[in-house]
Amino acid sequence: MDVRSVAFVLDATPTQEGAGVRLRRSLGTRELSVLDPFLLLDEIHSDRVEDYVKGFPTHPHRGFETVTYMISGVMEHRDSLGQGGSLPAGSAQWMTAGHGIVHSEMPNPDGNVFWGLQLWVNLPAKLKLTKPRYQNVAPDRIPELSIAGAPVRLVAGALGNEQGPVDGISVQPTLLDLRLPVGGQFEQEFPATHTVFVYVLDGQAELGASLTRAHAGQIAVFNSGRVVTLRSARGARLLVVAGRKLGEPVARRGPFVMNTQAELEQAYEDYQNGTLVSG
Repeated sequence: MDVRSVAFVLDATPTQEGAGVRLRRSLGTRELSVLDPFLLLDEIHSDRVEDYVKGFPTHPHRGFETVTYMISGVMEHRDSLGQGGSLPAGSAQWMTAGHGIVHSEMPNPDGNVFWGLQLWVNLPAKLKLTKPRYQNVAPDRIPELSIAGAPVRLVAGALGNEQGPVDGISVQPTLLDLRLPVGGQFEQEFPATHTVFVYVLDGQAELGASLTRAHAGQIAVFNSGRVVTLRSARGARLLVVAGRKLGEPVARRGPFVMNTQAELEQAYEDYQNGTLVSG
C-alpha cells in the first residue's frame, strides 16, 4: 500500500473573530495560511455563553465556500437571499458564496455546550462568480456508518457504497466525523491529487505510516500517497478532510478570496456600492 505519512502537526491558535467569539484556528494562521484547496478551519468549543454569544453579525463573502458543522448547540443564520434557519447539533451547511452573499451567523445559547466548526473551501477561478448556493443538511440526512467498528458520520464524499449528502462541489471533498474506539483503526484511500488533513476533536490518535501522534486541538497534514491510516490506543474523535488541489493563485483579504489583487479590489468596491449580491 502507498500509505501517506504525516508532513507536520500544528497546534490550533486561540483567537477571536466576529463580534468577539473565542475560538481555535488551525488553518488560516501565520503558520499554515492555505492548504490548497482549504483556506481556514475554526473550532468553537465552550460551555461559557460569553465566549460565543456575540456571534458573527452581518458580513459579506465572495469567491469561496463556507462549511459549518455543528456537534453541539445551535447556530442561527440569515442571509441576503432571504434564507435563514437553525443549524442544530449534528447538522451541516455547505454555502457556496460565489459572486456574493451577505449573511449573519449567530449562536443560540440553548443551555448546552456550544461546539461547532467552520471550514473555508476555495472555488476555482471559473466558479468565483457563480450563483450562490446553500446546502443545508439536517442531522438525519448524514449517513452514520460503522467501519471496522469505528462510527463515522459521512457529510461529504464516499465510503464504500455510501455517499454523503453534500453534492456538486468542484473540489470533490470528503468530510468525515470519525470516532475511533479504544484500540480502533481506520483506513481510507484518497486520490493522489487530493490534499488530506485531520483535525483532532478529542483524545489522541496515531496517524499515517509513521504513527505520528496528534491530540485534541491539533491539525495533522498528510504527505502525498493514496491510503490514509488512523488508529488510537485510548480513543479519539477526528474530523477527516480531503479535497482536490486547485493549483491556482490565491488573493485573499478579509471576507473575500479571489485570484488577483484587482479582483479583490473589485469585490470591496461591489460591496461598498451595493452590487456584491446582485453582480
